[in-house]
Amino acid sequence: MRSYSIVLLSAVLLTFGATNLAAQTTEPKTVLHVVTVAWKEEAKPEQIKAALDGVKALPKAYKGITRVWIKSIKVQGGKANAFVMEFADEQALKDYADSDAQKEWYKLYLPIRKESTTFDITN
Repeated sequence: MRSYSIVLLSAVLLTFGATNLAAQTTEPKTVLHVVTVAWKEEAKPEQIKAALDGVKALPKAYKGITRVWIKSIKVQGGKANAFVMEFADEQALKDYADSDAQKEWYKLYLPIRKESTTFDITN
């Protein structure tokens, strides 16, 4: 009977631990910076590619960016592309504003951006 109780208690604890782990992984504390963009009509395909490749290079230039996504599968609302930057936390996003990495990337991005919409999302 005692070994049965130990096994049952172990199963309950494992289930509780797995549930807590699942909750933690589905509600990360990172910040997603989601941008949809419409390009200027005169923007050349190679300029757009350079701007998106610049997003891909940002994690190396700014340590607060952990991951990026640049391949748009579906974009609505008159925009041509969307990209996402994942920041380590809200402070990393705040510190990115006017950082050297942002200023350097803006040299590629701002001259060809017609308009953009940004969403910053976290838990």
